[in-house]
Amino acid sequence: MKNHARLLLTCLGFLLIGFTQAQTGEISGQVQDEAGAVLPGASVLIEGTKNGTMTDFDGKFTLSGLDSGEYQLIVSYVGFSRQKITVSVPQSQPLSVMLSEDATQLDDVIVTGVFDSRSRMDASVAITTIGAKQLARVAPTSSADLLKNIPGVFVNQARGEIWNSVYSRGLSANSIDNINGYRYVSLQEDGLPVTNVELFPDLFLRADAMTARVEAVRGGTASILGANAPGGIFNYVSKTGGDKFAGEVRAKYGLEGNGKNPYYRADFNIGGPMSNGWTYNVGGFFRQSDGARDRGYPVNKGGQIRANLVKKYKTGFFQLNLKYLNDKNDRMAFIPSTNWQDPQIADGFSKYDSYALYDFSMEVPFNEAGTRTINSTDLLHNIDRSIGFNWKQDLGNGFSLKNDFKYSRKDDERNATAVVTPISTTSFLFYAIPGLFAGPNPARTGTYRFADPRTGQEFGTVNLAPNVGPNAVPGPPAILTPGPNNNFPGSNIQPNSLLFMPLFYQDIDRNEIANQLVFTKKTEKSSFNLGSFYSRSKLDITNWSKGMGLSGGLIQNQPVPAQITLDADNGQTYDVTSPEGFMNVGWTGSDDGETTQGIFALFFGHNWKITEKLTLDYGMRYEDVTSKGFNSIGVPNPRQNDPSFGGLDGNPLTLWDNGGGTAGAPVNYDYKLNSFSYTAGLNYKFSDQQAIYARFARGNKAPSTFFYLDLNDDALVENTPALLEEITQFEIGYKVNTEKLQLVATPFYSNLNNVPNIQTFSNEDGTRYSPPFQFAEYTTLGFELETTINLTDKWMVRSNAVIQYAKADKYTTWNEGRDGPADDTIIEYSGNEADNSANVIFNINPIYNGEKFYSSLNYSYMGARQANVPNSFLLPAFGSVDLAFGYDFSKKFGLQLNINNVLDKYGILGWQGPGGFPAALNRDGFPPDFIANNPNAIFSTQGSMPRAYFLTATYRF
Repeated sequence: MKNHARLLLTCLGFLLIGFTQAQTGEISGQVQDEAGAVLPGASVLIEGTKNGTMTDFDGKFTLSGLDSGEYQLIVSYVGFSRQKITVSVPQSQPLSVMLSEDATQLDDVIVTGVFDSRSRMDASVAITTIGAKQLARVAPTSSADLLKNIPGVFVNQARGEIWNSVYSRGLSANSIDNINGYRYVSLQEDGLPVTNVELFPDLFLRADAMTARVEAVRGGTASILGANAPGGIFNYVSKTGGDKFAGEVRAKYGLEGNGKNPYYRADFNIGGPMSNGWTYNVGGFFRQSDGARDRGYPVNKGGQIRANLVKKYKTGFFQLNLKYLNDKNDRMAFIPSTNWQDPQIADGFSKYDSYALYDFSMEVPFNEAGTRTINSTDLLHNIDRSIGFNWKQDLGNGFSLKNDFKYSRKDDERNATAVVTPISTTSFLFYAIPGLFAGPNPARTGTYRFADPRTGQEFGTVNLAPNVGPNAVPGPPAILTPGPNNNFPGSNIQPNSLLFMPLFYQDIDRNEIANQLVFTKKTEKSSFNLGSFYSRSKLDITNWSKGMGLSGGLIQNQPVPAQITLDADNGQTYDVTSPEGFMNVGWTGSDDGETTQGIFALFFGHNWKITEKLTLDYGMRYEDVTSKGFNSIGVPNPRQNDPSFGGLDGNPLTLWDNGGGTAGAPVNYDYKLNSFSYTAGLNYKFSDQQAIYARFARGNKAPSTFFYLDLNDDALVENTPALLEEITQFEIGYKVNTEKLQLVATPFYSNLNNVPNIQTFSNEDGTRYSPPFQFAEYTTLGFELETTINLTDKWMVRSNAVIQYAKADKYTTWNEGRDGPADDTIIEYSGNEADNSANVIFNINPIYNGEKFYSSLNYSYMGARQANVPNSFLLPAFGSVDLAFGYDFSKKFGLQLNINNVLDKYGILGWQGPGGFPAALNRDGFPPDFIANNPNAIFSTQGSMPRAYFLTATYRF
């Protein structure tokens, strides 16, 4: 019996040993950031295997079916340094993994521009991420300024906080640059466009302490996953709350304008858990600054507050987003310049001085319906109120859906000037532009007297006589004779001259809705995505780009308008300017309009892991775009030439308000366009350290909103087709990802066709018109390079560069003769080099990260580029240097010093021609023969901001 018992126990023992040896274990844990916020979607991979997973909505993960032993885990997340961890199975307790912020790894998981989340090494698209730590260590002048370190992207940040330009891979357009710098790209917040229409999206986008990262896609899948934006997507992703309370407060003090003008800013971001599994996050900023060039009042004043509430549950999550932005900003004024061959600021002017409007407020006539108050200190006043949500739901069996929604009300009111340039008071244009010599009964000839408004001291006179009768000479319809003792301020720059300073008022109200819905089916080797996008924007536009008046500013820093009176030949004395110094305020009336623009799109994407190394993805998009509305172009009041008409104040002797206007007949338009876009890409991983990809994309772009707002007469509507712009792109990318080197090298080709060239000319009565639009084609060949070299555990060097050549394959433009369309002619510049596309752009950024001390230097180089498609002259190359130093006294508190533009370089990023509005905006109007015949002409340039200093204190909790 004992023997049988021993045999049975022995068998049971062997069975238990075998069972124990056959058992498998698991590795589990949670991934968080340094502030304790959980990181859903982080990648967890066992080194040397394909066994991996992603964290759930609580940042948790589990790897099952593991034999006992020791493993190396690689944990990564977009915008954070990857971490390698040694763990044993069986575990003694779940892992707690904390990732520190960085953005140098190619195995970051990305969500923008891909059909499903994946690492950059697995993606067949060119994408760059800017993490929260990078965002915190720079002192950008705007949200667009953050993008200048992305290869293949041109950023004109010279205009300040707003109104900047961003180009991707040469996808720009000549006339468009003057009015919209985001023509082919989409600025997004949390996966949806900031605004659905192309009217200055950066008016409503501010990066702050709540911004977690920026993901930037160039070309490629943007044709399919971007709404009418085939050039690229720039997605600003917000932070969300974690499972414990955390946050930070930043206080920044700066001195702009080479250490002269104060800057104040406070940012905050807090988040944490709520009851029933909800989390919250709230952030925002308030900022006031006098700007890079002091004009006597703040040029940036306002802020925003944002919040989100997140509910995570077993099969999905729901995120509610709220935003309120109320900000006043202005663009930096252009500075008078000379020397076409080597453009420089003109003698007597300075890159530190302001040539913008002075501080004033006045009532202006507004058609026949009362007045509007214009206040220069209101600047460009931008308000954005939005509410939206992101919702993702697991439907089971590999099916899921994701829906992103946003509704917003945006107000955009502008009190501003533009095209500031010297204009001679002995030029007929000075009197013709504000209508002082027009109509059948001009009683405005005689002696014009110019005085300083601060002292009343007269400094010059000009006699204006009609060029008629037996003594008439060929030329303009007036003879102008300067006084004998003229002493105009700035006469050493241009005698008898003032600054041409037109005043503009525009008010645009937007009511917008956007929704994107995506169904996804995942299998072991594939994911299928079927989605739809819908947006609708209704805009109410008042006084679109219409001059409300013209001042002749004294040529000086912070110019004030000259007071002008007229001793007329009829024996009367007239006040030509208002008490505020403006001539013929609102003289042509206001332009009004309404437009409703909508997009409906269906798209499909398939990602197929053909083998462990080879991945194919392809997609297609059908898009329907509608634009319907009217433009009512204001016309001059016919009574303004009646000598008895008294205008706003009833006094015929105050000429400044004797104009006014009436509403014009509505010009109606109704356009419907549809397009089909497609793309395909292959990614082949030689190993975890090397991969190559290739992508082809054919996208389409509906006409810009400006296309419709410039339809100012019925004939133009009837004869101008709304053509889809066609964008063809091809790229090949080689990627290297090692501990010492991360590199992406990308040759690319892009072709842009059917680009409208929109021009604005003047009629004889001073009103404006647009000749029939011309359509152009551009081709760009280029090579992008993005690298990070980890020299030691403390030193690294980031760099990026683009070498490119952009050509205008087909380009025609109108040459304006005399006022009116009768003598307008077409000139062809096909085959010329494209404008504003530098052949070389690069950045190099060495960085030191110590235990407490860190520092970085960023050198940016912009190569020379053609100023216009006629290739009349070159905008010169320039380089600039930024420095940053920081010290973390503890994990909670740190100080940081930024010095922008250390060398104080005035690098020219934009320009306008001589002659005032609207001629100066037409860059094609200054061909090579004009440059040769007018070597001493004064034009205007816009350059990089002067040296600035910023000190930031950060407290984390």
